[in-house]
Amino acid sequence: MSLVKAGIVVLDCAEPEKLAEFYAGLLDAEVTHASANLVEITGAAGTRLGFRRDVNATPPSWPRPEASLQAHLEFLVEDLDEAERRIVGLAGRPVETKGAAGAHEERQYADPAGHSFTLRLRPSTAPKQN
Repeated sequence: MSLVKAGIVVLDCAEPEKLAEFYAGLLDAEVTHASANLVEITGAAGTRLGFRRDVNATPPSWPRPEASLQAHLEFLVEDLDEAERRIVGLAGRPVETKGAAGAHEERQYADPAGHSFTLRLRPSTAPKQN
């Protein structure tokens, strides 16, 4: 029998309520726990994230080499352009990665608190229409 029943990624930030709102909008999620220093959300597909208050939180400077990545999230999407419009509408921003290695099927962004994340194209599993 497993001792650990579930895992959750927790991001440190100055304003967990605001960051939870951003990711809830991105993931069609709802708040499943809220306290003075922690907000947790669960998305429609079961994705769970937490946001912990740290008044001294400093955003990572990725992709610049002078600071570590600290944390990195990847989300699978079927339409990169649609997802980007949603992210920008929620106050996220694209991250410039000129000359970045990798496929063109992914794009990098930063949430309103500066944490980086990647959208990766996930081909549709629906049958092709002729």
